[in-house]
Amino acid sequence: MLALVTATETTTTPTRTLLILGASGDLTGRLLLPGLAQLLATGRHPDLVVVGAGHEAWTDQQWSERVHAATEKALTAADDAGQTALRRLRTDAAYRQIDVTAPGALASLIGSLTPPVAVYFALPPSITEKACSLLSHEDLPAGTRLVLEKPFGTGEQSAQALNAILRRLVPEQQVFRVDHFLGKGTVLNILGLRFANRVLEPVWNRDHIEKVEIVFDEDLALEGRAGYYDTAGALRDMVQSHLLHVLALIALDAPAALHERDLRDAVSTVLRSARVPHPYTESTRRARYTSGSIGEGPVPDYAAEPGVDPARGTETLAEVEVRVDSWRWAGVPFVLRSGKGLGRKRKEAVITFRPVPHLPVGFLGSDAPTRLRVGFGPDTLQLEVDVNGPGDVLTLNRVTLDADLNAPDLLPYGEVLDGVLEGDPLLSVRGDTAEDCWRVIDPVLAAWAAGDVPLEEYTAGSTGPAAWETSRSGDTGGEDG
Repeated sequence: MLALVTATETTTTPTRTLLILGASGDLTGRLLLPGLAQLLATGRHPDLVVVGAGHEAWTDQQWSERVHAATEKALTAADDAGQTALRRLRTDAAYRQIDVTAPGALASLIGSLTPPVAVYFALPPSITEKACSLLSHEDLPAGTRLVLEKPFGTGEQSAQALNAILRRLVPEQQVFRVDHFLGKGTVLNILGLRFANRVLEPVWNRDHIEKVEIVFDEDLALEGRAGYYDTAGALRDMVQSHLLHVLALIALDAPAALHERDLRDAVSTVLRSARVPHPYTESTRRARYTSGSIGEGPVPDYAAEPGVDPARGTETLAEVEVRVDSWRWAGVPFVLRSGKGLGRKRKEAVITFRPVPHLPVGFLGSDAPTRLRVGFGPDTLQLEVDVNGPGDVLTLNRVTLDADLNAPDLLPYGEVLDGVLEGDPLLSVRGDTAEDCWRVIDPVLAAWAAGDVPLEEYTAGSTGPAAWETSRSGDTGGEDG
């Protein structure tokens, strides 16, 4: 018990060593190291030691080359302090070959490093779970932080089991379940919009809002990720984790402060009251792309992509309607949609307000509902309203008021790592929340696996199945970059 208290007391002590497991993998080279490089370029964490480790028999030279390539861009833009930190990272680059599933191997490696240590599991979920199960609380120096990538488990029961393993290792505040989709800038932009503008809060409820759509459409196909994606699908990959958290930020009540406990309590309250209503044939849809083209490039039928097992029936486009059973949101549908192989990139939340109760007789033109669009990456804001148009002042016309929201100074993984290294879990998914996300989605996955909801098709490069309302609703405004 005393050791646990000691570990808790050092939670906010800056990390001295970052251990990246899976250092030779795609995630590390493509996202983790560039994000870390941009973070160190700001001059923050100047004394951090980074150690790469993996199953492959890499040499220090191979790891050094990867570090050099990932830090080149950040080095040119860094100030003197940042350049010093990046050059030291390059010089001190060290790699350790390890089988994390071998008893005692990971514990021995962690024990050889300067604490506090942040252990980043850039590994498949099954390997991460096995590695954690082989550790004990006594193996971890005080203040050790464990960083896990999504998906967190494969369902509610497996998430509960993994949480139980982690709880015996370190306190919850030292577990960082990464959701890079929600960078700090995006989170604060949504909260600032919600709670710094008095004009919005009185109408942010079921009396004035008709529906909320949260969309993450990608204009990319598999891009060589069939090994992961074909066992996950769009519902697990995006909706279960990222989009449910966007829903929570849009729907939560005002937290007392921007403190991790206040904010994560508010997120948890929303997700505990979330559900997908029956029947699933009406509240959910799934589809996968057939051959087509995106831009100038041809895209093969998903079922013919290398590494895909057509018999799995994996969806590349998922849509679910979520209801939040609370006083504020009772009866308001939250439509969550995400997919690949679509004709354009669309990343936004669309809040559609109810029609006015009475439009004075005499106005002409279309009386369309007011819509507020919040774009993600880049973060934008668009308000669509009807106004008296030029010429005939009785004719209503649609106008869009645009604004760019503050862009963060770091890449999403840089923001994630900054929170890890500082010991601030604000952007981390809390254990109970991870379980609730699976609770919402598990029944839908079971219904889809049983064939209760048909697997539809859409042409790669299109906007999705023509019968889906969300395939048509992004034509006005939206994020197209």
